[in-house]
Amino acid sequence: MTAIHHNTPDLFALSEIRGPVLRPADDGYADEVTGFNLAALHTPDVVVGATGVDDVVTALRWATATNTPVAIQATGHGANFPIDHGLLVNTKRMTDVRVDPDGRRATAAAGAKWRHVLDAAAPYGLAALCGTSTDAGVVGYTLGGGLPALGRTYGYAADLVRSFQVATPDGTLRECDPDHEPELFWALRGGKGNVGVVTSLTFDLLPLATLLGGGIYCPGEHAEALLTAWADWTHEVPDEMCTAFSLLRLPPLPQIPEPLRGGFWARVAVAWTGDPKTGEELLSPIRSAAPVTVDTVEEMPYAAMDRIYMEPQDPLPARESCALLHDLTPDAIGAFLAQVGPEVPDCPLLLVEIRHMGGALARPARLEDAICARDADYFLETVGVLAAPPAAEAIEAATAALHTAMAPYGTGHTMVNIHGTPGDDADRARAWTPEVYDRLCKDKSTYDPSNLLSFGHTVASRA
Repeated sequence: MTAIHHNTPDLFALSEIRGPVLRPADDGYADEVTGFNLAALHTPDVVVGATGVDDVVTALRWATATNTPVAIQATGHGANFPIDHGLLVNTKRMTDVRVDPDGRRATAAAGAKWRHVLDAAAPYGLAALCGTSTDAGVVGYTLGGGLPALGRTYGYAADLVRSFQVATPDGTLRECDPDHEPELFWALRGGKGNVGVVTSLTFDLLPLATLLGGGIYCPGEHAEALLTAWADWTHEVPDEMCTAFSLLRLPPLPQIPEPLRGGFWARVAVAWTGDPKTGEELLSPIRSAAPVTVDTVEEMPYAAMDRIYMEPQDPLPARESCALLHDLTPDAIGAFLAQVGPEVPDCPLLLVEIRHMGGALARPARLEDAICARDADYFLETVGVLAAPPAAEAIEAATAALHTAMAPYGTGHTMVNIHGTPGDDADRARAWTPEVYDRLCKDKSTYDPSNLLSFGHTVASRA
């Protein structure tokens, strides 16, 4: 039943919505506004729990009529910007996934997770180009370009998008693809949620039933040996080898398996799409670089790929950041370890990871898009858990120090999905090249001239 105060004139138009419409004092409000990242505690004036496209369109038309700013949330994995007013549209109920096995395509609704897509595609021996956690939402991930676990082999998730259904802030429902509203199609592939609210998207699936994947874990004290060997090795491996080097400072929680629980580990995460025997042979230099305590690399169903990175499945308060790097020279490795390596035992970051880029991630887009990471050889990511105020301050300081140390080796840009809390216009612009940022600003003025979509990593309108 819709929880709505009918004696409140400004909400009357929302009475047409089938899902819940809640104010802060209403039962269920806290659950409706809470997402995966608990660091962003949302307190909007109104939250709409959309059950379908009509609810989204109605909410946007109401927002336009009342000049109310709008935010969208599906899973909340990327919620690093707390919403303190306005309207929040929660799409978590919109989880429909349709698979066309003959055409090797899927259509996912606004709130679908990658887990929903993988489960729907697996019976046909098909796979979706998801990231390192299948709990993340399809739409938000793809709008930011989507950096897949198999990116070196297949490119960005946005490369496989065929069409979007999107509601622009004026409440108009549009279908866009390369031939229909091509500018809107361009802006939605890498430009994040600046120009509209995607209610569904259709994308290609991959004929991939299994892969070789898992993690090779060494004690953290051997981080330098493993990282140096991995960095050299990445210059030689084929595009089918997708890996990342990670430093993990794991808490003593029961959901973390022994013997990893409570330890400091250096890990190489592996996803290989070629012949399993060949993949095992290619991993020999990594396994011999340092003493291996745990080795989980095995042939697995693609749908089981969460085993590779073992990302948290329960909500937590996190601070994320990223940077794009040109190369991992010995000096870069030294600067990295000086900030987060074994000689820094009090480092507060849960995870610091360097992902190998290149391969298909470096190739020009088949269709022009707003992704600006194709010139990077590596991707640096940090995650800290904001358990208490002192920890939050330490995480901020450690994150800033690492990025300062790595700046000489970087491209100067980030990826919008893991940029972290956006700052001023100059900081937000780091997710794109100047030319792409300028084009996004112009598209913003075309599709959202009143700047209703103003939460999160948004850009400013420009004539």
